[in-house]
Amino acid sequence: MFIAGIVSEALLYSCFSLLLGSFILNLVPKSVRPEIKIPKIVLLGASLGIALFSFLPVLKIVLYLYEDLGLAYTLESVLTNFEVGKTWISTGIISLILFIYLIPIKLEQKPLFSLTGLAFTLILIASLGWSSHAASLSKMAGFLIHTAHFLAITTWVGILLVVSWFSQNHDHWLKFLKWFSPVAILCFVTTTITGISLMTFHMELSDYVSVTAISYGQTLLIKHIAILPLLAFAFINSFLIRKRLKNDPFYNPLPWAKLESIIVLVVFSITGALGQASPPHELSSMLRAEGASKLFSFFHPGQIKFPIEFTPGIISITLFLLAIFFLALVIVTFIKKAPKALALLMSLLFILTGYIGFMLSIS
Repeated sequence: MFIAGIVSEALLYSCFSLLLGSFILNLVPKSVRPEIKIPKIVLLGASLGIALFSFLPVLKIVLYLYEDLGLAYTLESVLTNFEVGKTWISTGIISLILFIYLIPIKLEQKPLFSLTGLAFTLILIASLGWSSHAASLSKMAGFLIHTAHFLAITTWVGILLVVSWFSQNHDHWLKFLKWFSPVAILCFVTTTITGISLMTFHMELSDYVSVTAISYGQTLLIKHIAILPLLAFAFINSFLIRKRLKNDPFYNPLPWAKLESIIVLVVFSITGALGQASPPHELSSMLRAEGASKLFSFFHPGQIKFPIEFTPGIISITLFLLAIFFLALVIVTFIKKAPKALALLMSLLFILTGYIGFMLSIS
């Protein structure tokens, strides 16, 4: 179920991103973007995927309770009495309506078609935010922050995914970057602010290092480290690509955009793993009940003494410098026109060395 949770949440993010990116790009004039052709099966699959992949939290509750109450009764009870079940019913209905709506239309024919699809998707995002863990702790504040966080991520990533994988050419790419780069920066800033706010629902920010003792903290740390290579690719695709296109109008920027989207999917998968971990509302109680994370215990076997402190030494500082070197090589790979697979390898090495450096810095 843990693996299923990671996969389903990553795919749920991807479905929302594909729909948002498709609707937004079809509302943008063709003169400031490349030609886009999105197969109907992708849009239909994404709309049904939202209903399918958002069902997993309901399924987890049902599987936890059904042995005592029976499968049919438990399913009915969860769908009608639990907030997550009632929210999924509305999500499933809206997703089905969106699916039916998309069957006969062609988005490129009228802006109204994309506007309507965008409205359905925004309602679905709001529904997801209403049933989020943050909303269960502080209804309105949690709902607004989670919804803004999710919307910012899926807008940025959605446009990136659609334009990188479904562009028929790279015409008007400089004009596309002129408006997309500010949108991406705004989405990133919003994601950062709301992400920090969401963290405060689960933990004190001052406990960040101590929280790495449990699975939630480990996953959160890996996610934060993995975001940095994503920013390196965003820098390449927003600024360095612009300079290269000015010097060579025939240069194809799509392969680098696709590489950035692959890093995004890695971050989505880590986010899916984060959603399966128990938040550290009572860290000491969790450690007594569940013990430390296996990853944490690998680096720090034995009894844990609080507070855990960040005290880098020679070895960890060396690893941090090596990680920075690997991150710089991602950009050098683009500048020197080296094989693109090398950039992905350098990103993975950055994540690995940065993570090990952090873990060796705590005591």
